[in-house]
Amino acid sequence: MIFDSHAHYDDESFNEDREEVISELEKNNIIGVLNCGASIEGARDSVKLADKYDFFYAAVGIHPEYADKLDNNVLDELSELAKNPKVKAIGEIGLDYYYEENPERQVQKDAFVKQMELAKQLNFPVVIHDRDAHGDTLEIIKKFPEVKGVVHCFSGSPEFAVECLKLGYYIGCTGVVTFKNSKKIIEVLKSVPMDRILVETDCPYMAPVPYRGRRNRSDYIEFIIKKISEIKNISTEDIEKITIQNTKSLFKI
Repeated sequence: MIFDSHAHYDDESFNEDREEVISELEKNNIIGVLNCGASIEGARDSVKLADKYDFFYAAVGIHPEYADKLDNNVLDELSELAKNPKVKAIGEIGLDYYYEENPERQVQKDAFVKQMELAKQLNFPVVIHDRDAHGDTLEIIKKFPEVKGVVHCFSGSPEFAVECLKLGYYIGCTGVVTFKNSKKIIEVLKSVPMDRILVETDCPYMAPVPYRGRRNRSDYIEFIIKKISEIKNISTEDIEKITIQNTKSLFKI
């Protein structure tokens, strides 16, 4: 059994066969999916999916790519969406310094802080996107010691992971761990205790080997779990149980 702690089934790549794929997931022992909003439209769609499917839950937030779209009206709508009992986190929020076309860094930081404040106000965990922004990400999350969450698709160093763990955060592991050039996340996972690891797809992106380059989906997490099993020398069955419990614990499911 698998709980996908981070997915985007609202993505347009699922427009032609979304219901069919989700039906297959349920038959393939996917017991839970946290669908994460990236834009305000994505947040709305995530809530719709959570309302429609029993095993779906939602996170609502504005991704750094859309940080310049966050205003008081959007914040108010996120707060309103969060009243739905199927909404379990504020996310996907954070910083992305990789793409030059993204909003300028200060705009991203301001949007991140405002959404961390919202999570604190609502007593919600957060789903954090951090790409090439480890220092600023750490600086901001340290300002909100009451807020816990997951650093999704973790790409930092073992040292950065230790700092996140100290603050009560979980480490999100995607299909990247199965790639040939995945030495960094493997080193991170060696030092992260099992009770702080979440498994996720970030679908439709990040498909693990042997599906790399194809549209990702939650049942492919089995290949992530197999790789973690090799790294931690723990059975796949135990990793499934532990990561399900971790996800339910963080998101109060």
